[in-house]
Amino acid sequence: MKYGIAIFPSKPIQDEANAYRKRYDPKYALIPPHITLKEAFHVDDETMKGLIPELKKIANGIEPFKIHINKVSTFAPVTNTIYFKVDPIPQLEDMFTAMHEGKFPKNFKHTFVPHITIGQKLSDGEYADVSGSLQMKAVELEDTIDRFQLLYQLENDSWTVYETFVFGKEHV
Repeated sequence: MKYGIAIFPSKPIQDEANAYRKRYDPKYALIPPHITLKEAFHVDDETMKGLIPELKKIANGIEPFKIHINKVSTFAPVTNTIYFKVDPIPQLEDMFTAMHEGKFPKNFKHTFVPHITIGQKLSDGEYADVSGSLQMKAVELEDTIDRFQLLYQLENDSWTVYETFVFGKEHV
């Protein structure tokens, strides 16, 4: 099965991101706005059973924390992706690192850049127009993060929550 791990921000931040995603992100209907901690990976059910306790351990070792978003940025020239830039903080970096060592598949392709995608797969012309205007937009968003989600992909390519891991709590 195909899994991923992400943080879903609060509804106000999701609403802000979706205001752009409706227009500029063809994956709008497949997954809510999120911060990817671990890109999509394939494992069988037995392997996943071994990863769940590892995810619980990661979550138990983290206390809730604040994220700050203060600008729109892009991944140009690599891709025509536009995103809300989440300030990198040790908690995000530590979770990313922990989810790519030990029993976890080492499947990251790029350096970890915490972000919430608001546009992707844009034509060069549309990208130039949209990114130029959005990068001038003042963005000031803050959120408290207290959990992450293990997701799995359905046959229609949409993603749904498999399990939620709350920070700082002991789970049996």
